[in-house]
Parts: sequence; structure tokens; C-alpha cells
Amino acid sequence: MKKIAILGSTGSIGTQALDVVRQHPERFSVAALAAGQNIGLLAEQAREFKPRIVSVSTKELAENIKLQLPSEIQVTWGEEGAFAVATHPDATFVISAMVGSAGLAPTLAAIEAGKCIGLANKETLVTAGHIVMQKAKTRDVSVIPIDSEHSAIFQCLQGEDRRTIKRLIITASGGSFRDLSRDQLRNVTVEQALAHPNWSMGAKITIDSATMMNKGLEIIEAHWLFDLPYSKIDTILHKESIIHSMVEFTDRAVMAQLGTPDMRIPIQYALSYPERVPLETEPLDLVKISSLHFATLDFERYPCLRFAYEAGRIGGTMPTVLNAANEVAVARFLRKEIPFLAIEDTIAHVMAKHQVAGHPNLDEIFEADMWARQVATQYQPV
Repeated sequence: MKKIAILGSTGSIGTQALDVVRQHPERFSVAALAAGQNIGLLAEQAREFKPRIVSVSTKELAENIKLQLPSEIQVTWGEEGAFAVATHPDATFVISAMVGSAGLAPTLAAIEAGKCIGLANKETLVTAGHIVMQKAKTRDVSVIPIDSEHSAIFQCLQGEDRRTIKRLIITASGGSFRDLSRDQLRNVTVEQALAHPNWSMGAKITIDSATMMNKGLEIIEAHWLFDLPYSKIDTILHKESIIHSMVEFTDRAVMAQLGTPDMRIPIQYALSYPERVPLETEPLDLVKISSLHFATLDFERYPCLRFAYEAGRIGGTMPTVLNAANEVAVARFLRKEIPFLAIEDTIAHVMAKHQVAGHPNLDEIFEADMWARQVATQYQPV
């Protein structure tokens, strides 16, 4: 029985992870759950899965949800609450699925506590990949990717000599606006941006998919997960989201992982690894799909992809700043404060103003993150 803690249990990844647990009660149980403000859903989850502890974002929400739960379930809140979930002594596997850079500190705490990590929070590696992976190595902790693209690469590399990797090929759906020109993007709405053609995801990730920043963050994440230079990490447009990513080897063989666009597949693989267990989901029918399509990703069409490669190659605090500026810009777009293309303008503005600190420690990372958020919040695009 694998006992699981979930950071972000009411989000898209968290709810689908619990569906996997629901399908395999003989294999998985829930030790701890952390959420933000959706206490209605968290209360339902806690009553069904009976964790030892739950955490919410504020003291007021904690007092509210406590009235809805059995007394044996401990209720906590805030950063300390997330840490308590991440390090709970009953948990052996922690799913890191909090949105944004907020997931960094509790994920580090889980690693320090010796927990195996199922990583769905790409910002954790984007902002502090050098610290996270070194800490995991020091503590002999496995970091298993849950993002469909990185899970695909992870699966393709099983049993392979990493020295024979020629390049990784990360596929991208293109997001909500993949068929629109740059001019057509000027007046797109929040509602249009949230209508992803393939995947069911949270609002922030769906907007990142539309700007292609999601793919940019995945490039930086892949750099740290698989210890490869950016020159060996490519991207390709693949509208159907059937091939989740590929690995090309030095003998020119290419291995790909295919499947329906269902996040429960990589979630379950991370939970059951190295085993594979049955999953009730729609099977992949290639005859029905009939054809798959691919195209080059244009940096002029998707400048956020270029920003990510630039930030990754510069290193230091620049990826932290890239991520923080993007989080603020996306939030402002979702609140309808700025237009869609201003997300890119905001990121470019903040990156241009940043003085990079090389090999930053955690304090320097948090300082750079705070600085970038302030600059991005104050920026008024023309």
C-alpha cells in the first residue's frame, strides 16, 4: 500500500490523482491533502479518502472546513500547513501539484523528509532546479515526472543508456489559438483562451498553453530532470496530442510514447512505477484517428518559447524571473486587466530589466521572484 500526500488536491492534477486512487484502493491510500480555497471540494475529498491531515490557505478557511470534517482529521493552514502535508510521517509519495512557484518550498521539504516525489509542478524546477535536483540526489529521493511530456520521455528512457541520447523532442498542442495569426491574437478573450482543444487543465496552465509558455517551462524542466543541455531539447507542434514526446538516440532510432490525452495515465505511471497497472480510460484507436500532424514551432509566432530558451541558457535567477513575470501577467490577463499579447510584453520587459545572480541560493531566488512580481505588476503595456 503506497500512502500518498497531494499538494494541490482540488486542482486538475489533484482530482485526477484521486481518481487513480479511487480505481486502485488496494494499492493506494491518501495520507494528507493540501488545497487552496476550494474547501467544499476538499471537504468532499477528505470525507471520502479519510486522510490524517488536510491543509488550506488561510486560518479562516481552516476554521470553516474543520466544522465539516470528522474530529480525527487534523486541519491546518498556510505555508506551515503545506509543509505538514508534504512531510507527514505516514506519506511515502508526495504529488507536487500546487500551481506556480508556491510549490517550491513544500516540495523541498518533502525531499528533505525523504519522500518520493511525483512532480506536476514544473515551476519548482524552473525556479530552483539546481537546488531541487541536488537535494534529491543528496537525500537519494526519486523525482518522477507527472507532466505528460516528461512522463513520456521518462518512459522512453527506461533501460536505455543516457549517454546515447541525441535529443529530446517535446511535443506541443499549440493551445487554444494555434490556428490564429499574430494579428488575430490582439483581441482574443479570456473565455476563448480557456477553451483548450485537447486537454482539461487549470486556468493558468491553459493560458500558458496558448502563449506556449507552458512548453517553455517544460523545456527548462526537462533540462533539470534529464540533465541535458538546451541544445539537445527540441520542440515540435503536434495538434492531436497523441504522441506525448519522443527521444532520438545516437543511432537515429526515435522512441515515442503515445496515448489519449488523459492525465491520469502519467499520474498513475508515476504512482505505480516501475509497475504498470490497469486504468479505466479510453483506449487509443489509431485507425479512428487516421493521421497525425507535425509542424515547426515558430519563435516569432510564439515568443514565450524563445524567452524560455534564453532564460534557461542564461541561468542563475533568470528562469525564476521568467516564471514570476509570467505568473503575474497571466493572472492580470485572467482578471481582464491586460490584453492577451501583453503577457509577452510583460515578460520581455521584466527580463530586460533584471540583473542576473548566478548560482543563487534560496534566499536569492525568493528575492528575485518578489522583485519580478513587483515589476510585472507595475508594468503598463502600451
